[in-house]
Amino acid sequence: MKGTVGELGEFGLIRELTSRLTTTPAVRLGPGDDAAVVSAPDRRVVASTDILLEGRHFRRDWSTAYDVGRKAAAQNLADIAAMGAVPTALLLGLVVPAELPVTWPTELMDGIRDECQVAGAAVVGGDVVRGDVITVAITALGDLRNHEPVLRSGAQPGDVVAVTGWLGWSAAGFAVLSRGFRSPRAFVEAHRRPEPPYHAGPAAAGLGATAMTDVSDGLIADLGHIAEASKVRIDLRSAAVDIPTQMHDIGQAVGVDPLQWVLTGGEDHAIVATFPPDVKLPARWKVIGEVLNRSALPQVTVDGAPWTSTGGWDHFGGDPAAQEGSL
Repeated sequence: MKGTVGELGEFGLIRELTSRLTTTPAVRLGPGDDAAVVSAPDRRVVASTDILLEGRHFRRDWSTAYDVGRKAAAQNLADIAAMGAVPTALLLGLVVPAELPVTWPTELMDGIRDECQVAGAAVVGGDVVRGDVITVAITALGDLRNHEPVLRSGAQPGDVVAVTGWLGWSAAGFAVLSRGFRSPRAFVEAHRRPEPPYHAGPAAAGLGATAMTDVSDGLIADLGHIAEASKVRIDLRSAAVDIPTQMHDIGQAVGVDPLQWVLTGGEDHAIVATFPPDVKLPARWKVIGEVLNRSALPQVTVDGAPWTSTGGWDHFGGDPAAQEGSL
């Protein structure tokens, strides 16, 4: 497709984007009216929103528009799954410069659509606006299917901590890209297109998970939210965390202990949850720690000691290197 967004115009761009979409049975009314209509059999709607800003959360020389679309959808749909809900719908707010080639937003929409299909959801509407910096704002919706939401505040002393999905792969991929390389490809692709285990969230709720979150800011940081909300201490066993040989090789090449990536690297969107100790977990879940006790100073420790190395993502943190880590 030739031309720019400005040449196509707002309504032409909207027509082009919506023509690429698919639907699901949950969508009663999709794009084209003042608002969409999505069924909510549970009578409760789980909602989450997030923003990706060019230069902060993605770079066009590192990721294609399709990659950005997959990543934008994934990080929001993962939040829905981490509440124990099933993703149903997604809304897109898009800011683009007029001189941007039309192929970029259309490929972005293809990526968003395809990631929604993986999760069982559909894009149901949104808005496009002209602006100087590409901004992708996503709102995701989900259905609890008559289950209670799994909150961060339910962890109990004696619970085990278990994770499913990848840890540290995106951070390792970022380290590779930062040094001008494009391989090992599996880690670079993990950074460009995370693969959250969407179905694991509702399944964990069915297994009796007491608290749950997705790993977006780093394992220690995100478990820290659970520790704080539940007023408990959580201890992780470093020996229980899987670190692939190739990640060790990348760490050796760039001078980083790969355990740092596993414990503090975000954007993999693995699911981490706490479960009663007598729950029989499926093989996809790996027990990596335990909830120890109620604590006046809620915290996450590693092998019984505080983790003192830097890491984890804070949008308003003062460390420029940490801020670059969100790209």
